[in-house]
Amino acid sequence: MKSDLEPVMFALGRRKSFLRMAVVGALLLLVPQVNAQQATSLPQDSTAADIEKFCTNIADSARDQRYLLQKQELEKLQADVDERIAVLEKRKAEYEQWLKVRNEFMAKADAGLIEIFKTMKADAAAPRLEQMRLELAAAIIMKLPARQSGLILSEMDPLKAGQISMIMSSASDPNTSKDRRT
Repeated sequence: MKSDLEPVMFALGRRKSFLRMAVVGALLLLVPQVNAQQATSLPQDSTAADIEKFCTNIADSARDQRYLLQKQELEKLQADVDERIAVLEKRKAEYEQWLKVRNEFMAKADAGLIEIFKTMKADAAAPRLEQMRLELAAAIIMKLPARQSGLILSEMDPLKAGQISMIMSSASDPNTSKDRRT
């Protein structure tokens, strides 16, 4: 058995010695690089004035470069703001157009609604107006002829009729703010 293992042991011994030599060689190659990475000392004749002069000279160019970068950043931000303003103006124009169409529709619907209640009898109109929001019922009653408005209010529940009357009186009073209306 010894004779079978001897060639294997010999090959392992050679491999170990080769690895050792490779490691030692790599370490020797790194030693000069370590020395190269060490900071070099300033020459003896350089003074604090020379160092200050050097720093002052590069400070101006560094400041100019910083100002240039800031100016570029501000121009980029200004372009972004201008783009956003353009988008908002476009949306504003779209909204104003939509609002105009809506107001025209509401005016037509309002006129049609008033005409419907003008043709109704007071006892038929009162229950329908009671079911509406009080502000809307008050607006409709205010646009009806005074005689018909009185008849409708007399047919309504006294509590709702009183609330509607309060809204109508505060709407016609120029000294009442819209926040105080109930």
